[in-house]
Amino acid sequence: MTVSKELQRFNYLSGETSALYHEASLKLGLSDSASMVLYVLCCEGKCGISVVCRLTGLSKQTVNSTLRKLESEELIKLEALDGKQKLVTLTLKGNRLVKKTTMRLIEAENRVFNGWSEEERAEYLRLTEKYLADFRQEVDKL
Repeated sequence: MTVSKELQRFNYLSGETSALYHEASLKLGLSDSASMVLYVLCCEGKCGISVVCRLTGLSKQTVNSTLRKLESEELIKLEALDGKQKLVTLTLKGNRLVKKTTMRLIEAENRVFNGWSEEERAEYLRLTEKYLADFRQEVDKL
């Protein structure tokens, strides 16, 4: 079976986008995983570790090691929620770092997204969500 040119381009664009986020993380002085975790915390506020895993797409092991590092740097705190669940929260120091790093990235994303029409944004989100749902079904069949 061959890969269509459209699918190749889709996958290349996805890879190029990931590379840009990596470049942004480096410019902001963050590891990729720290950047992703801080992004989620910036957007969600307090949240459980399982939410961080789901929203970043990172493995539980990667998230846990990133959280340990961020906690040792006093950027986050982990609070027992119930049973084994832990709540992740930015500290004051973490909030200051996010303002200098993650918020700059979000502002750049907003400038791009706000440069699109409302219809373009809606269509992009609709198709991305459709692809994700359809691909999830296909992966479940593997």
